[in-house]
Amino acid sequence: MRIEIDDLSRPQVHALLQEHLTNMYELSPPEHVFALDVNKLKAPEITFWSVWEEGNLIGCGALKELSVSQGEIKSMRTPAASRNRGAGRAVLEHIIAVAKQRGYTRLNLETGTHAAFEPAHNLYRSKGFTLSGPFGSYRPDPHSVFMELRLGGSEG
Repeated sequence: MRIEIDDLSRPQVHALLQEHLTNMYELSPPEHVFALDVNKLKAPEITFWSVWEEGNLIGCGALKELSVSQGEIKSMRTPAASRNRGAGRAVLEHIIAVAKQRGYTRLNLETGTHAAFEPAHNLYRSKGFTLSGPFGSYRPDPHSVFMELRLGGSEG
């Protein structure tokens, strides 16, 4: 399994992100979907990684810098055909390690409440994430679960 910074130019990555967006709109009302499209993921404050195995794209994830001390996980996805192979856990661990290297004291995420999100909730909890309130520009939302991981250091 190889995790690499991705420039979002490959068709396989576009297809996976489209699968992600389509699924998010299937599971949540449109006004409650906060997943980013390819163009928004190219923002300078976002680092995007793809996960490859034997030439196949098996996952992705991104880290958005919210401030010098906080980041947000975005676009965590494994293709339906590649689930349960460890790509999600691997990219999550990679993102956590990068957040620590950057000196972040907190890592945040927003995900859905539909039962289909429960495997993601379990993965995040297994890495130490706990429920939190909205962060950044998010507002309380019955279709959102907000989680955080405290990374140490002083809050800023």
